[in-house]
Amino acid sequence: MSFATQQAHSAWKPLGIVPGVALRLFGMRRSGNHAIVGWMQRNAPGGRSVFLNNCKPGQDPFRSFRGIEVNGTHAPQHKAMRNMASVTGEAGDGALLVMSYEDTSPAEFTGERQVSGGFDESALSRNVLIYRSFLNWAASLLKKMQGNPSYSLVRRNAILLRAMDTYTRLLGMVEMAKELAVTCISYDRWCRDEAYRADLLAELGLKAQDNGLGAVQPYGGGSSFQKDAKGAEDLQTDQRWRQMATDAEYQSVLHLAARDEALTDRLSRLFPTDAALLAGVAAQTPMMRGGLA
Repeated sequence: MSFATQQAHSAWKPLGIVPGVALRLFGMRRSGNHAIVGWMQRNAPGGRSVFLNNCKPGQDPFRSFRGIEVNGTHAPQHKAMRNMASVTGEAGDGALLVMSYEDTSPAEFTGERQVSGGFDESALSRNVLIYRSFLNWAASLLKKMQGNPSYSLVRRNAILLRAMDTYTRLLGMVEMAKELAVTCISYDRWCRDEAYRADLLAELGLKAQDNGLGAVQPYGGGSSFQKDAKGAEDLQTDQRWRQMATDAEYQSVLHLAARDEALTDRLSRLFPTDAALLAGVAAQTPMMRGGLA
């Protein structure tokens, strides 16, 4: 959508500016969402951007965000809630706007209930889906929750199993990316392939200025595995499943996942290595015969 077309939208009145590129982003927690948003911000026009973090599904994103950054710097959320334009005006017309949703599949919103409430979705430049290989995503999410002493084993696994259901639906949308006209970003490939990142910037309408991986983002406490890592290039994001392989909780999650046909079917096409490993797990007996006797 051209900047001139963007100017015609009344959707931007609360911002006090007219974005040049407006992106709505969906991704599961621990899928590299903030690393990718940081990369988008570093490649924003003139470094100017507005990022609304973790908007609440079903509500106006300008009234339901859990955090805000302007030009890559945290801005006062309460002030923005009272008067958005007084905070976002600093970015100026033509800036990048990113509105993110976590653990939400837009496929769940149909009919009158829309994922962004009454916001005029036609004002968006693109929708973006971020996804990550299942084995590494599940390992990272579980590891993160294990570090929270207020989360019992039951609570951790309840959250993870519900998240698996949403993850599966998001993969379904990834497979329909062309029909849905969305940009899909594989976090795994994004981490290792500079040319892939450059192609994505072009698709998003952003000019490449800094195509590196950037610094480790502080959101969510940073990396669950490498607390001292400063640069994202130092993170072993493709090894998380190996680092959790002997964890009993993780093993139990894999045994359940291996028996979810909807999940394994989609993994067979998007992440065949994960699907093959889960097939091996499914062939194992999760509990020895007589174990409950």
